[in-house]
Amino acid sequence: MSLVIVGSLAFDTIETPQVRKERIIGGSCAFSALAASYFTSPRIVAVVGEDFPPEFIDLLNRRGVDTRGVIREAGKTFYWEGRYGEDPNQRSTVRTELNVFQDFQPRLGRDYAEADILFLGNIDPDLQEDIRSQARNPQLVAMDTINLWINTKPEPLKRVIRQVDVFFANDEEVKMIAAHHNLITAGRRLLEMGPSLVIVKKGEHGALLLGREFIFGLMAYPCEAVVDPTGAGDSFAGAFLGFLDKVGTFHPEDIRKAAAYGSVMASFTIEDFSVDRLVAVSSAEIEERFEALRKLVAF
Repeated sequence: MSLVIVGSLAFDTIETPQVRKERIIGGSCAFSALAASYFTSPRIVAVVGEDFPPEFIDLLNRRGVDTRGVIREAGKTFYWEGRYGEDPNQRSTVRTELNVFQDFQPRLGRDYAEADILFLGNIDPDLQEDIRSQARNPQLVAMDTINLWINTKPEPLKRVIRQVDVFFANDEEVKMIAAHHNLITAGRRLLEMGPSLVIVKKGEHGALLLGREFIFGLMAYPCEAVVDPTGAGDSFAGAFLGFLDKVGTFHPEDIRKAAAYGSVMASFTIEDFSVDRLVAVSSAEIEERFEALRKLVAF
């Protein structure tokens, strides 16, 4: 099978109560592609500026990521600055600079358009819809979103949701889109809009997977030291879809395993800044943590 990820490569500045890290690698493509690369060979579509380090593109290539869909434009790379409080679940955006991302019009090359699995990262829903129309006959289409698009482009966002199979969002976002305070009811309303699976990301409390005749709850892998939560959701999605691309089926058992691997890869992501821990983790560590999580949730 094949997995194509469309999203962003970016510079992040992250401030926590302990430290400030400036202009480190970020973006949905960076986290999701690296997480997926432990299971399959993902292809990515993104845009970067003249200032983006070619060394990171080389690193992705060494990890088996196909970067032919990455375009380098004149100008600066997308930039995001965020601040975390003592509670790592509390995050505020300090500054966002779209830069070359502002005029980004993603195009799927011929082989990219033939992807079996397409992941639409948390970009403008109008772009997501256009990319969806370029895919020829995908077996599974997944998407993510953020509060910005829920608040500014609610109708285009709902149009895209109707065209996908899997929808990733956190619990606050699910409630906002469905206009209901109860998470289960809100998730069911989203299912009625079109997706066959809604994956509710709940941070340190894990994830809830809702299907029309399927429900599965999974705790997060317990981590005592949370350094930087940025990218955890993208890592979850990348590992989830990467595993499904590897096994080539979408049975409930495979979906449960995919969610467990998503939780595992997210747990590595939050242990360091940027993608540093994702780059350093070994397959043996992943499997060890997967087995530990399996024992934690078995009864």
